Amino acid sequence: MNGKRTRQAVALEYGKRSVPAMTAKGDGELAELIIEQAKKQGIHIAEDPQLVALLSQLEIHDEIPESLYVTVSVILSWVYWLKGMQPGDEKS
Repeated sequence: MNGKRTRQAVALEYGKRSVPAMTAKGDGELAELIIEQAKKQGIHIAEDPQLVALLSQLEIHDEIPESLYVTVSVILSWVYWLKGMQPGDEKS
């Protein structure tokens, strides 16, 4: 073993529900594919291994747990700022 960590990725969707939900997750090659597809679609990527480790415990379509609301809201506010969006714009 070379000591290198296997890359992990999760994808969250927000806007169709009142709480963000997991839409994809994977390790290794699948994680690379998730990241590649996100980049192709212009989706912003936040790299936070600790948050990914927590979110990867969820199942696909699960809503994020209340204990992660603040952390995920910080990331969502960063994405809104990068896209020049205001809260509620995701619904249009």
